[in-house]
Amino acid sequence: MEPAATAPPIARSMFVLSILYGGMVCMAGVLGVKQVALGPLAVEAGIFAFLLLVAMSSAVAELHGQRTATLLVRLGFVPLLVSAALIQLVLVLPHDPGMYPPAVDAFPVVVGQSARMMIAGLISYGISQSLNVAIFSKLSAGQGRGAWWRGMIASIVSQIVDTVLFISISFLGERPILALMAGQMLTKVVLSIVLVPLLITFFVRLGRRLDA
Repeated sequence: MEPAATAPPIARSMFVLSILYGGMVCMAGVLGVKQVALGPLAVEAGIFAFLLLVAMSSAVAELHGQRTATLLVRLGFVPLLVSAALIQLVLVLPHDPGMYPPAVDAFPVVVGQSARMMIAGLISYGISQSLNVAIFSKLSAGQGRGAWWRGMIASIVSQIVDTVLFISISFLGERPILALMAGQMLTKVVLSIVLVPLLITFFVRLGRRLDA
């Protein structure tokens, strides 16, 4: 009898970053319900989770290659779709009569999204995150240097694309979108410049320490 094949070991950095990535995919939509003011800038709070996704996928590309990072982005659809299905299930189930009354009305507002916005989120996530990994890896030119500035540039481009796709698919024909796009893009560019280099540096160093 032949011995059972053993699964190939997974790097500790890949294990940890994959778990964090899956969690942030789910959290981005929930946090996006709130609009936050950052001085003169205004943006939906889900951007913080998306910037973490950008930084983690770039860190995985740096540590394990573009192919692995692209696979991580594609696998991100699994928790995204499962969480969306669970939300729809919970929304149609009757609430407990003893539930805190304000929460009864607030819950659908916080977690509920129109079908159009759900589709927009799926499309914009898949394209923008895949683009981020591709740009980050392409800028390396095989030398693997300057992860922080490559990540910053990739984040700026991918977040602009994310904004155009999400707002166009969600609101085109229902409300003016150009001003909304401009404000969101400006905020995301500023946050990409300020936060992404720090986040990528942190995740790359964390990954290398975990794998040491």
